[in-house]
Amino acid sequence: MNPKLFIFLNKIEENARKLKHLLSREGIDILGITKVMLGNPKYAEILIKSGITNIGDSRIQNITKMKKYGIDAKFFQIRAPQISEVEYTVKYADAAFVTEIETVKALSYYSKKLERKFGYLVMVEMGDLREGVMPEDLLQFVNESMKYGIEFLGIGTNLGCYGGVIPTREKIDELVQLKDLLEDHGISSKIVSGGATDTLQLFEKKELKGINQLRLGESIVLGRDTTGNREIEYLNRDTVILEAEIIEIKNKPSKPYGKIGHDAFGHVPEIPDIGIRRRAIIALGKQDVELESLIPLDNKIKILGGSGDHVILDITDSEENYKVGSVIKFNVLYPALLKLMTSPFVQKKFL
Repeated sequence: MNPKLFIFLNKIEENARKLKHLLSREGIDILGITKVMLGNPKYAEILIKSGITNIGDSRIQNITKMKKYGIDAKFFQIRAPQISEVEYTVKYADAAFVTEIETVKALSYYSKKLERKFGYLVMVEMGDLREGVMPEDLLQFVNESMKYGIEFLGIGTNLGCYGGVIPTREKIDELVQLKDLLEDHGISSKIVSGGATDTLQLFEKKELKGINQLRLGESIVLGRDTTGNREIEYLNRDTVILEAEIIEIKNKPSKPYGKIGHDAFGHVPEIPDIGIRRRAIIALGKQDVELESLIPLDNKIKILGGSGDHVILDITDSEENYKVGSVIKFNVLYPALLKLMTSPFVQKKFL
């Protein structure tokens, strides 16, 4: 039954091995991020085979799934744990990224209760305005956090995910200077986590100095960097293919007719009139995927839009003889993959 998502593990493994080889030569460890794969143990096994022994995920449910499956790795919860889930974080993860003292207190409480050693990294705000302690407050925060008896592992930062702030050498230098500040006060940072896939461009330009961890997911899985709006040329990019089935083909006007109001998502559509076009509908929708992040393998197909359960395609210019029941194939970008993996209506085939 369609739609199906085909995930080519051999190509993903090649990406993981190549990145591991390149970064380890510079003393940079990879924290392999599994969230885009919904914590799938088969993907986690690929990371382990590639020599990546530290795994990170934002959802404790994904970490729990991998741990129960038997994945032998050190697990980091990379989104600060909710107080309501901290017990599970301590039980199934080995460390967490934090930005609040209350979170540290709760981690400490359950670490003692469950008799488990636990560590934490402090995220620092460097301008993207997602999560992080303000730089001027870092020393005081770390000093306070170390009173609660769990292990301070280091510091990190996030860029590009909310505010679109691009990692630069200056941003990384600021983070390294904060590490030096802590060390000047007798506080050692074992880990300086300098960003994610978007930071690879600094490594490629030999401008990534002083950090020893990158949190990589998109580059391993898709060979792309969404924040930098680029393909990573030395990695495989044909790693995931989506197949969706046509349920209708008809010649129809290009512009909706009648009184126009809001669509199902509250927007007023503005659709140009370019005459009668041959249109196909596939059994997939906004509930399952981010339409803007789909790329038809048939480059003569145009994605017109969609609703919760339908994607509408213009196939007028295609040279293929599509019929009802035919399958359309797509490459997927990161936002599309994130939704597709979460949708229970999309079959996942690990090859």
